[in-house]
Amino acid sequence: MAKPPPSRLGRGLGALIASGAPAKPVAAVVSAPAAAPSGTAAMPEGLPGYREIAVTAIEPNPYQPRKEIDPQQLADLIDSIRAEGLLQPIVVRAVGDKFQLIAGERRWRAFQQLKLKTIPARIMTSSDASSASLAMIENLQRADLNPIEEAHGYASLIRDFDLTQDAAAQRVGKGRATVANSLRLLSLETEIQGYVGKNMLSTGHAKVLLGVESGAERMVLARRAIEDGLSVRALEDVVQHKRGGGAGKKRKAPTSETTALADIEKRLTSHLGARVALRHSPKHGRIVVEYHGNDDLARVLERMGLTL
Repeated sequence: MAKPPPSRLGRGLGALIASGAPAKPVAAVVSAPAAAPSGTAAMPEGLPGYREIAVTAIEPNPYQPRKEIDPQQLADLIDSIRAEGLLQPIVVRAVGDKFQLIAGERRWRAFQQLKLKTIPARIMTSSDASSASLAMIENLQRADLNPIEEAHGYASLIRDFDLTQDAAAQRVGKGRATVANSLRLLSLETEIQGYVGKNMLSTGHAKVLLGVESGAERMVLARRAIEDGLSVRALEDVVQHKRGGGAGKKRKAPTSETTALADIEKRLTSHLGARVALRHSPKHGRIVVEYHGNDDLARVLERMGLTL
């Protein structure tokens, strides 16, 4: 029996970029190595793709999904580099007469603050799409992205490089459902996205709010969840209570019919790979299937045996 392919994320960033070809040296931007902090080893001579390059010759990655760098984490990294040196080179690609970061923005910023002239780097040949994917992968591996930054990162891969959700998921080693669920967060109001990005609300809270049709009501519920410190379950109860018609009504115990309908919803959701809501009454009803963009609609229709 053939062995399943190893997980891409589990092998680390180095394994993902190992197949890339080292770029040709760009001599014009390389300066003589500066005195390194204690513990920083010189770059091994003759190792293809690895060099000391000028800190000032490096530009940030325009596809970097992380929008904020925690000042305390950066300060800790500076202290570590000052005491022990840089343990892992940054990864860059040559763009014109400069180098563009692929991975290691905090390490590069730490060297800037330490006023060091050169930094150990691995120079790779990489396309824009690969550079964006690798930046996402590094941050996902290090758990550096908040849920909204992660969602915007996936959206950028899909939008800027004309990828499907499946292709974007494959590039970063995630399941398509994970990417689709992450992208749903971007349909929330900007204020609520801010709450999630600042960890004032969890993704669990966000999923509950996504089930509320009215944007104005979502805003009220989000603020109440923060002010009252509501758990995800408590927020679910508030939403169910509102749907049940207001105060004084207790939640009804599930009947055999509602259980059966919930089971149908679950099976349809699993079959189509998309959220399905069943609105049923004895005389009429409707099935609502959610999708995200043209590519996702085409995928859902294909699962139904239809084509655009």
